[in-house]
Amino acid sequence: MDKANIIEAFFTFAQAEQQCEAEELISSENLNTEAAKRYIISSLKREYASENGTELNAILPKMSPLNPQYLTKKQSVFQKIASFIEKFKGVGGKV
Repeated sequence: MDKANIIEAFFTFAQAEQQCEAEELISSENLNTEAAKRYIISSLKREYASENGTELNAILPKMSPLNPQYLTKKQSVFQKIASFIEKFKGVGGKV
């Protein structure tokens, strides 16, 4: 196996892993699937997750911003997505 094949195999594996982990994250946190995928894809493109704007709010489960658990949930989801982006940036592929 030459170097190019090894690199290609790694990316294929990493992309499959990325898709798997993204789906797991979305379902375990009960996120809005379409919005979450868009947010993750745009975060991967810029290579970091951002808390600015309404993108992050849009992916959260339906919950009132006045709910005391809202900020905790938002923060925990953001942390998980941020580390996901850190892990998979540069891998390419789909979510």
